[in-house]
Amino acid sequence: MLRDGIPFVLVPLAVALLAALTGYWYVAVPLLLLALFMAYFFRDPERTSLSEQDIIVAPADGRVTRVAQLIPNDPQSPQVVSIFLSVFDVHVNRAPIAGEIVDVAYTKGRFMIATREEASVVNEQNALTIRGERMTVVCKQIAGVLARRIVCWKSKGEKVTLGERFGLIKFSSRTDLVLPPEVEIGVRVGDRVRGGVSVIGRLRG
Repeated sequence: MLRDGIPFVLVPLAVALLAALTGYWYVAVPLLLLALFMAYFFRDPERTSLSEQDIIVAPADGRVTRVAQLIPNDPQSPQVVSIFLSVFDVHVNRAPIAGEIVDVAYTKGRFMIATREEASVVNEQNALTIRGERMTVVCKQIAGVLARRIVCWKSKGEKVTLGERFGLIKFSSRTDLVLPPEVEIGVRVGDRVRGGVSVIGRLRG
């Protein structure tokens, strides 16, 4: 379990034990269930990424909700892939490529439903720009209705390996990838992906 989740587990668990000791079982049982759910939510399974070159892996678990060009009908336009994370998905974010983090940009904003297209512009978010050997990728952590806390463990100038953990979004949220036009995207809207494992696309050539 992630360290960030410890308070979310210990607080309801402690109150549940206190309620049970004083005979308030109708209070203790829901709080115990809440503590168990929090332990489940903040799980952090081990993942082994592929060793292939020029691939982009999913930065998070979830469902693909958007695959599009940022500028429609422009072959030179960057591409965006959006992944929606429900409260039942693993919320650890992982590096989509290996490289150096050349920028970390946090932006305050709104907390509208993360599946809405405009959420990538108006919602609170944190964008990491990762420069690899042959491409540069932007990975956005985007808050949603329930997600009110974006956590990033990396800073500008640090290096990451493919699939390495770099952050966390607490509760349902969204993660966007902005990819160069040379990337051939291999997922479609509706696909389920696993962070650090599922291949989102490959660099052509």
